Amino acid sequence: MMEDREQKMRKLSEYLAGLGSVAVAFSGGVDSTFLLQAAKDVLGDGVIALTAVSDFFPDRERREADAFCRERGIRQIICREEILKVPGVAANPANRCYLCKRALFEMFLAQAKRQGFSHVAEGSNLDDLGDYRPGLQAIAELGILSPLRECGFSKEDIRALSKEMGLPTASKPSYACLASRFAYGEEITGEKLAMVDQAEQLLLDLGFTQMRVRIHGTLARIEVLPEDFPRLAEPALRREIAEKLKTYGFSYVTADLAGYRTGSMNEMLPASCDRGRSGV
Repeated sequence: MMEDREQKMRKLSEYLAGLGSVAVAFSGGVDSTFLLQAAKDVLGDGVIALTAVSDFFPDRERREADAFCRERGIRQIICREEILKVPGVAANPANRCYLCKRALFEMFLAQAKRQGFSHVAEGSNLDDLGDYRPGLQAIAELGILSPLRECGFSKEDIRALSKEMGLPTASKPSYACLASRFAYGEEITGEKLAMVDQAEQLLLDLGFTQMRVRIHGTLARIEVLPEDFPRLAEPALRREIAEKLKTYGFSYVTADLAGYRTGSMNEMLPASCDRGRSGV
């Protein structure tokens, strides 16, 4: 396994060196942090980080991304996107991720060009091909590079190598934009995004690191890891969570007995949505 990962790292270094320079779409998550550091190690000042600021990403994620770039001496460009004004996004159709990614990466391409960069890269890995990810279609259409997928990296590879490299994200919980907390077809508003953001921040502050708060109208559906069920059910903590979420605007607060899992809103998609391909 170690030798296989070393081969992937060599392949990635050669891939990046061949670009000469690259702008990396950087969210501060596990994958984009690994890619950005790898690019910095190979290209030095020939890399910049492009970080989006929008209603779909909490301030805490932005602060972590900013801090990483400062500490590592990486030039970062902040790109502001009024994402709810992008046609179709607020209506939250099944291809919302396509609409968002298309708008986001068009913005990144324009910014990269202004900065003198010909290539834009993003951090998806092989595991991202196993779920319904229409955003990957937008990435492919725009010619965005996906070095980690090209070089055969899995999420497990990225976490293991991030640990070896001393990256702070090696064990960081997986994260997805706040829009993924909404059932398809439910309108996304700034008010509801704030409700979800506050609710998830509360759970993080209480020590639930891998969780989601899904929103259905004014009902909150909390997902935590099964091993966290006993703590979530503690009477005093349960009351605190329910009471605070109601002050955020939720009428009902529930726990999902199936527990935390990525893409749970995709479970209700029709069979016509092929989850194993990026081109849908």
